[in-house]
Amino acid sequence: MDRLTSLQVFGRVVECGGFSAAARRLNMSVTMVGNHIQSLEDRLGVRLLNRTTRKVSLTETGKLYYERSSQILADLEEADSAAGAATSMPRGTLKFYTSTHITRFLSPVISEYLSLYPSVSVDLSIGERMIDLIEEGYDLAIRTTMPADSSLVARRLTPWRHVLVCSPDYIRTHPAVTTPADLASHNCLRYSYYPYGDDWRFFNEAGEQVSVKVGGNIVTTSADTLRYMAQNGQGIFLAPSFVIMDDVVSGALVRLLPDYKPAEFSINAIYPNRTYLPTKTRLFIDLVAERFAEHRKWMS
Repeated sequence: MDRLTSLQVFGRVVECGGFSAAARRLNMSVTMVGNHIQSLEDRLGVRLLNRTTRKVSLTETGKLYYERSSQILADLEEADSAAGAATSMPRGTLKFYTSTHITRFLSPVISEYLSLYPSVSVDLSIGERMIDLIEEGYDLAIRTTMPADSSLVARRLTPWRHVLVCSPDYIRTHPAVTTPADLASHNCLRYSYYPYGDDWRFFNEAGEQVSVKVGGNIVTTSADTLRYMAQNGQGIFLAPSFVIMDDVVSGALVRLLPDYKPAEFSINAIYPNRTYLPTKTRLFIDLVAERFAEHRKWMS
């Protein structure tokens, strides 16, 4: 049997929860669905699905195989769509949402995109709230963390890290910070969107994780407020690199613990699904990925 078709049938059985439902979706007989699954299992020499009279469930091996095969099928669809996109011009309105502090990097990309594709307009919203892409009608979001919703697709654009900083005045008038453990006795300016809360995480030169529970007199969703307080000597800020790198370059803020790397994250393009991704969306994501590669010195 055709292996690609068998993979598609296997994916549909998993998504529909059974052979009969998959057969209806595929306009195929239940027997043929079963033959495709049996062909896959015979080829692999493993059982992918547990079958009972009432339901079908993935084996442990089946779960791993489904995750990998779904990615392969999605990549194939994306390649087909990209080939079709090469012969068509994007049009319509691209509606997307992004985080406040990366607009400085996105603005020139948007300008270039609109110059390249004059039949497209952009509807851009900025903020830090968690949006519902489908419910609110967004084509995509560009965010500094991975989405909580596993049904969404995330394309990694560039890695980034936090940077531990304070003002020169603060470090002159407070105890030295030589290890992450020292932060426990300092006023730490806490950003609400830091993924690990008050548990600040670092990696030493050996690659081992080192964590410290921090405290301080402020926690906020405003990175600008924490940046201002850090500049004015009011504490230590574990800041997103793209928020404070100008201050590090100018000397308004100084880096602490350079031998300890904070955890790595990524800026991602997030969209509802891979199937028939509109040309306007695909081309914008490709352009952002290309241009963000030029900004990695600011991110890491």
